[in-house]
Amino acid sequence: MYAAGDVRVEDVPDAAIVEPTDAVVRVTRACICGSDLWPYASMERSETGQSMGHEAIGVVEDVGAQVTKIKKGDVVVMPFAFSDGTCAFCHEGLPTACVHVGFFGNNGTNGAQAEALRIPFADGTLYPLPVGEDDTLMPSLLTLSDVMGTGHHAAVVAKVGPGKRAAVVGDGAVGLCAVVAAKRLGAEQIIIMGRHPDRIALAREFGATDVVSERGEEAVARVRELTGGEGVHSVLECVGHGAAMETAIGIARPGGAVGRVGVPQHTAIPGSLPAFYGNITIGGGPAPVRAYLDELLPDVLEGRIDPGRVFDRTVGLDGVPDGYRAMADRDSIKVMVTP
Repeated sequence: MYAAGDVRVEDVPDAAIVEPTDAVVRVTRACICGSDLWPYASMERSETGQSMGHEAIGVVEDVGAQVTKIKKGDVVVMPFAFSDGTCAFCHEGLPTACVHVGFFGNNGTNGAQAEALRIPFADGTLYPLPVGEDDTLMPSLLTLSDVMGTGHHAAVVAKVGPGKRAAVVGDGAVGLCAVVAAKRLGAEQIIIMGRHPDRIALAREFGATDVVSERGEEAVARVRELTGGEGVHSVLECVGHGAAMETAIGIARPGGAVGRVGVPQHTAIPGSLPAFYGNITIGGGPAPVRAYLDELLPDVLEGRIDPGRVFDRTVGLDGVPDGYRAMADRDSIKVMVTP
């Protein structure tokens, strides 16, 4: 990506081992993320460009001399952040706060919308899968690199649990996966807040019980109407705009919780006074998806969840620029890339 709206496919030097803790992965599945649309809409012109993509599944082609847990030929999930797997934060289940953390496809780090890429700290980052590279579950397994783990993180931070009422703000791929997560964790009522018919239909199939398409104060009033005037216990905020956060706080019941996973587009959290007087817990951030794989992978492998249904378009590398346009124009929920 060279600027807003300017995505190009280029030949670059082959990925190679640089550090002894590296691996090289041949990408078999990648995708375009909703968070990629922020720079697609606003990136200032760059002479060097930014290699894009932070979600992938691939096959390990080479490993450095100090890599011991990952081996050549492994089919692996690549979480959107790399982490060493050994620091205190990794041990505490927060690899996105690793002392060596970095984010693929950001700030000069190579991206996964490519034929192959170098993986720093391969042992702590990559997660081997017990399937072949062409397994029919690949779409759902690919969501574990980001959107399903991120939706799950929103649900965990928002304290979703059996018998609780939950609302999901946003009907993009993360929001839809958040519906899956809320259902999986036992929410009794799940309100999807969105207005795209195809996404609403999928949300209902994933477990949403109610739909709110209004925005602003009307949306808050509608959610309260659906919850006996009280609001919801858990809000899963999957957009990042200030207006979405204001809505999230407005629909949370006193003592409720908001899980934020939409990348914030503002430096301050709006709605601090109502959040304060409602004793509302607000948390969230970059999802530690690597830490959630042990929990979520069995449900994908055994067919209990099918988050891969968020992919509604597949392109090769040459089709990636069109994939960005399709997602930006809301013609596609999420685009899979098959290099």
